[in-house]
Amino acid sequence: MSTAPLRVAVLASGRGSNLQALIAARDAGELPVDFVAVGSDKARAGALQLAQDAGIPTFTLDPKAFASRRDYDFELFRRLEASGAQLLVLAGFMRIIDGDALTPWVGRMINIHPSLLPKYRGLHTHRRALEAGDAEHGASVHYVTAELDGGPVIAQARIGIRPGDDEPMLAQRLLGFEHQLLPAVLRLIAEGRVALLPPDRVALDGQPQREPLQLREGKLVD
Repeated sequence: MSTAPLRVAVLASGRGSNLQALIAARDAGELPVDFVAVGSDKARAGALQLAQDAGIPTFTLDPKAFASRRDYDFELFRRLEASGAQLLVLAGFMRIIDGDALTPWVGRMINIHPSLLPKYRGLHTHRRALEAGDAEHGASVHYVTAELDGGPVIAQARIGIRPGDDEPMLAQRLLGFEHQLLPAVLRLIAEGRVALLPPDRVALDGQPQREPLQLREGKLVD
């Protein structure tokens, strides 16, 4: 297992609640990482203030300042590379990333998505689960590839959908499980226990996994 802290950069577009969960896990000694940068496409993103309060370097990159999404993404990844990050975490980063720009980071970039992938890629996942009459909902942490929300799934958290649930209620209840799931996955990666097995398998302790790990009582189990 690796003993040096994993150097991690985080991208977020919003308030940063998943980032806050990661910082809390690090501060509690549960996450052997060094956060080297937090970046955002929005200057007023709450995640930036959370990072600054925690002493983490931040940067903002405005998409409107670039001629194309591709130009923006290549500059974004240039900055991330310069930060020294070994792993990139997308924690509510609400942009589709150019496939060529992210290719060098495949296997070194994860995302948390509020659905039980491969169900409900993209937006409005809570609404879509309710409209489909699903009995359960959840969140997934997956490796990022050029396919939108289509990379290999590392782990999931599941919750039951209750009678009377609406979209905000379901989203809020799931959020607490996201805050457990993402740090748990990042810890396994930081400890060298989870890795991407090319081209599209997740390996745990060197063994290919047939199904995503599942969050049970705050722990990941296979």
